[in-house]
Amino acid sequence: MNNIDSKDLSTPKGDNDNDNIDLTALVLVLLRGWKVIALMAAIGLLIGFFYTRYINPTFKSDALIQIEENSQGVDALGANISELVGEEVSKAEAEAELIRSRMILEPVVDMLHLDIKLTDPNIGYLDKITNDRINTQLNTNDGVSLSTKNGSVQINQFDVSPAYLNQSFTLSQSDTGFVLSNGLDDFKGQLGQPHQFNGVNGEINITVTELPADGYPIGITQQTLKTTTDAMNSALSVEEKGDKTNIIQLSMTGTNQQQITTTLDQIVQSYIDQNQSRGTEETTKTLAFMETQIPALKEKLDTSEAQFNEFRKKHGTIDVGKEAELLLNEKSRIDEQLNDLKLKRADLTTYYTNEHPLVIQINEQLKVLNSRIGAIGSTVAGLPEIQREFLKLSEDTAINREIYLTLLKNYEQLKIVRAGQVGYARILDRPTSTFDAIAPNKFQIMLLALLVGTVLGVMLVLIRNLIRNVVKDPEHLESKTGIPVIATIPRSTSISKLGRNKKNTGRMLAHVDHNGLSYEAIKNLRTNLLFGKTPKTVDKNSAQTILITGESPGVGKSFITANLSEVFAQLDKKVLIIDGDMRLGELHKMFGMSPDSGLTDYLLQDKDSSLTDNEPRLDSDMTKLNLESFIQPTGMEHIDLISRGRPSHNPTSLLIGERFNHLMAALKTKYDYIVIDAPPILAASDAMVLAQHADKVLIVTKFDHSVEGQLVYAIKQMSKANVQVDGIILNDIQQSILNRYSYHYHYAYGHNS
Repeated sequence: MNNIDSKDLSTPKGDNDNDNIDLTALVLVLLRGWKVIALMAAIGLLIGFFYTRYINPTFKSDALIQIEENSQGVDALGANISELVGEEVSKAEAEAELIRSRMILEPVVDMLHLDIKLTDPNIGYLDKITNDRINTQLNTNDGVSLSTKNGSVQINQFDVSPAYLNQSFTLSQSDTGFVLSNGLDDFKGQLGQPHQFNGVNGEINITVTELPADGYPIGITQQTLKTTTDAMNSALSVEEKGDKTNIIQLSMTGTNQQQITTTLDQIVQSYIDQNQSRGTEETTKTLAFMETQIPALKEKLDTSEAQFNEFRKKHGTIDVGKEAELLLNEKSRIDEQLNDLKLKRADLTTYYTNEHPLVIQINEQLKVLNSRIGAIGSTVAGLPEIQREFLKLSEDTAINREIYLTLLKNYEQLKIVRAGQVGYARILDRPTSTFDAIAPNKFQIMLLALLVGTVLGVMLVLIRNLIRNVVKDPEHLESKTGIPVIATIPRSTSISKLGRNKKNTGRMLAHVDHNGLSYEAIKNLRTNLLFGKTPKTVDKNSAQTILITGESPGVGKSFITANLSEVFAQLDKKVLIIDGDMRLGELHKMFGMSPDSGLTDYLLQDKDSSLTDNEPRLDSDMTKLNLESFIQPTGMEHIDLISRGRPSHNPTSLLIGERFNHLMAALKTKYDYIVIDAPPILAASDAMVLAQHADKVLIVTKFDHSVEGQLVYAIKQMSKANVQVDGIILNDIQQSILNRYSYHYHYAYGHNS
């Protein structure tokens, strides 16, 4: 081929290097990828559906507890008793944390055996999907139970040594009872009987009441207290309802409505019991102290009364003077105060040390009163001895009686208080079972899955579009390659319908879509080739040779070759089509012909007849080589075909030989136009060899299918082989609102009827 002047269709450099983000183009990319987006959305929806089937429904139970500011039971009995018992204040925030503590949860764990976990290892992922819900264990005061497809499990006791905690055991029924195994040891026992096994790591106590039949295995584990309480806290919510209402709302979630209701009820009861115990603690301690003091005071009173009676019997009644009587009354009042202070000090020293301010204050008061008693004693010392003795005994008796009666009265009052005393927390609402699942919200999950699938589909389309930059815009293609786009061929609906049926191999537009835009575009291509720039060295007495190739398979180069040849034949020109793809050429199918006796057979006939290239077989009328036997009429006027012939594994060497050169020289004298269908450039080097015999080289690329980078690389490969590409044919453009570049043929002229 004689090279022609290269074309300069460059656009401004900024347009080549910097492509602005086109929002419309982005939207069109997404719309063109709607199938991928719809597929990913459907997959997301399907996954969401399976997820809603896979997970068990979640239920909820709640309760309300009111926290009162003070306990009013002792205060109602008077200031003196309330001073003894003291004041207790509780805040809802602190109580909420207390409810979560192991002090409250541990009794619940022990009562309901919550540290025992049963599992059914035979339940797989498919079972969870096919069944609406999976049975879960139920913990009660009697033990732990679980329903399986082969029967029920009932465990009344399972206590292991610390070394076995959190270790999984397998429990199965045997002919004689049950077998408990941890992978190292097998322990055998009887159903319904408690057993104690001695393992390598300690003791195991277990009582099994019921097991599934046929050796159906069950997993059993005793968890540590921390593991169990942590799991309970993860399902338990404790918070104050409202702002400073002192009302605590407890709620628990789980997959078994009956289980969470029972567990939450026991948590509430455990807290109330602890609260009640805390509320009566001070009262109980005070009563205990009084019980130790009452017998001693009673004995002291009896002794003082006996001494006083004995004195009166011996000396008779003593007339105490007025002064002595006043002193006696004062001393009696002081003694009452001293006894009250001593009683308070004794009570305080049960809680505080002697250095406490309240204890120090009482000691100071005792010191003052004792000083006064000393003064009174000095005054009384001046009275006659008998009177002093009478006064002393009478005073002791009165004081001891007053102390004893006061303490006995307070003791009886505190007993009444303790009997009616309640804690500062009370239950407003106990947990109840609603059996209404709060999760999963199937609608929300499936909607979210649909959205996630759609987003992933959009991302996939954008990434694919980013990685695989397909051919779309003719102007951009010209700018990128420097080669003009000489034709844009719309997709023919009729040809597309025929292509779906593998039996229909004919794709000639003249037969099936002669009024369509595609046919008119082929004619426009012919016009472009006829009146376009003609190579400078083309011999007017020689046929014009057009080579049509593509950057990769499947771009429609054979379709363009056949139909372009047909429109050239309409000019009463003799046209020869050569199927230059001797590996996979299928041009013969376009005309319903056989590939036998084609190009490969012609080029190999010399070897088959044991002739060499030094023995020329070509003369002016081509009779010696019998070329006519390899040229087949297509059945269409003025169009002949040389098919690919037998498949060849090394066609390049055949095309480079002199045989092909002689063939092309002979054919150019016989035909007006020779159209060669060459193999894809990136698939084989045949196109570069064939292009040496062509006057014009055209590359077919497919709209929204061919990769732009591959096309550019293919043109560079041709340029390296000293082949000038004369034009690009953009094939299979789809006219749609989704393709902004379909305007290139909107105004094509043709009949629509």
